[in-house]
Amino acid sequence: MAVSTQRLSAIVKKETIQMLRDWPTLLMIILMPVIELLLFAYVGDLTLDHLPTAVADMSRDSSSRAFISALEVSGFFDVVEYVNGENEAIRAIDEGRVNVGLVIPPDFAGRIARGTAQALVIIDGSDAFVVQSGYSAAVAIAQVHGMQLMLQTAERMGMSRLGQLPINTSTRILYNPNIDQIVFLIPGLAAMLLQLIGVNATVMAVVRERELGTMEQMLVTPARPLELILGKIVPPIALIAVDLIIIILLGVYWFKVPIRGSLGLFSWLALLFIISGLGMGLALSTISKNQKQAQQISAVVMMLSILLTGLIYPRATMPPLVRAIGNLIPATYFVRIARGIMTKGIGLAFMWEDVLALAIYGTIIVTLSAATFKKRLD
Repeated sequence: MAVSTQRLSAIVKKETIQMLRDWPTLLMIILMPVIELLLFAYVGDLTLDHLPTAVADMSRDSSSRAFISALEVSGFFDVVEYVNGENEAIRAIDEGRVNVGLVIPPDFAGRIARGTAQALVIIDGSDAFVVQSGYSAAVAIAQVHGMQLMLQTAERMGMSRLGQLPINTSTRILYNPNIDQIVFLIPGLAAMLLQLIGVNATVMAVVRERELGTMEQMLVTPARPLELILGKIVPPIALIAVDLIIIILLGVYWFKVPIRGSLGLFSWLALLFIISGLGMGLALSTISKNQKQAQQISAVVMMLSILLTGLIYPRATMPPLVRAIGNLIPATYFVRIARGIMTKGIGLAFMWEDVLALAIYGTIIVTLSAATFKKRLD
């Protein structure tokens, strides 16, 4: 049966008045994205640099000092103290004074002259991000420094042809040439915050009606379940649109993240995503018996959204079953859409599959919410 515009507008008016009267919740919904965007953006950088380092330089020659200098110049390591040996370096790591220990053996320069020398880099393995950043940086710096020494030796021996490597690569990084982590994070955070706001704005809707005793008033109306569901979705859309504007303004003017694609296309697809998030919240509210249960289910969904949507962890490395669970979350599709439009500047032709999946998801979740809505008191 067709949706009645008159009944739908009446429900929308009722929900709007109720939403505006609950000003603490209204204020929280408006301020929450600002606070969470700032928190996630400032603490979400997973690349560590300036790692505190303890050095045990048992050679104390020009070669060891040059290697230490190369580590410091890279910006990944900060020498904060010198120790007498490997055991003291490990102790400094155990006591939390440093994250990395560097042990240079005696006669470092002599070993380099005779062929090769080995330095020991000890990394605090209790922090995965320290291991990832420290190990990669140490290996890369050692290789570059060692290659420079080899070329210098070759030139001194008169082998000028070895002054240049036979293969030289030129690397060009698209879209984010400065490898700025915030450019990668902000589009994904925008998607995550919109879903968080949408779910929280509607997850309590039906449950609150039951617990406050206002469900009886809804039951005596001629409104159909689909009209009730749509009536509860429409008012939060305008509120979340305000949040979307705040998020975009913060991303562009505060964090200096450019929007390379169409802002109009991003807005329309964001609206589609908002409807999907609101539908998810209503679907959760219709199967929840009370507000506490609704909050618990919502918390689980948001945890899965952070872990499985590709916001932080790459989905390509996830097992098929885990990726399949992530496909049930609308943010999975909009994270790719947001990064595609904001970071790459691509259009609909390059991401139509995600847009189609999001449209299908939104249709199914709203229909499911209407189907599971029981027009009766449990």
